[in-house]
Amino acid sequence: MIFHVLTLFPEMIREAAAHSIMGRAVKAEKIQINPVNIRDFAINKHGQVDDAPYGGGAGMVMMAAPVFDAYEYVISQSDNKDMPVIYLSPQGKVLNQPMAQNLSTCGEMILLCGHYEGVDERIIEEIVTAEISIGDYVLTGGEPAALVLIDAVARLVPGVLGKEASFQDESFSGENKNLLEYPHYTRPAVFRGKEVPEVLLSGNHGKIETWRREQSLERTRIKRPELL
Repeated sequence: MIFHVLTLFPEMIREAAAHSIMGRAVKAEKIQINPVNIRDFAINKHGQVDDAPYGGGAGMVMMAAPVFDAYEYVISQSDNKDMPVIYLSPQGKVLNQPMAQNLSTCGEMILLCGHYEGVDERIIEEIVTAEISIGDYVLTGGEPAALVLIDAVARLVPGVLGKEASFQDESFSGENKNLLEYPHYTRPAVFRGKEVPEVLLSGNHGKIETWRREQSLERTRIKRPELL
């Protein structure tokens, strides 16, 4: 899986991708994260990539030409000319687990990170195949959203987590796609007077599975009843 990230701040993407599970997946060549600096395609020697909006208004708008040239550069370097181009935008559909699972089968994608007041609308019309949001709020740029999407998708790529079971029992995944995940415990068996539920120490896997199912249902009823 290859993630090409069109951004004004490639170091943000590069640094975040160097740690934890993503970092190990990159080293193991399970995924590839390729930050592309839009400023490398600036329209002049001053590195200009934005300008004031037509019609007036606050803020600046990312210009069409540098973004489009960065996109064309990525396409020219790949055999996959039809890879999806995702614009991280609060106007997009909110990212969820089924979307992440679908994207994990793409093989290669381009993520466009906006900044300032966003990008020239003609870029969205010309190259963007989908707009995705990570929530109903506004960020200063698309980089944090791109990292969230990369993490959500990359962990579903075979071999990244090691065992498929690592995510099959999670909230919104597998058979539990409409349930929140059950609680987890580890050593010690007693912490500050609070004990691990006895059933988890019983060794009876049938009872444990029943308990976990009941806990998932109860958690969902209390925290996210709309999912039921």
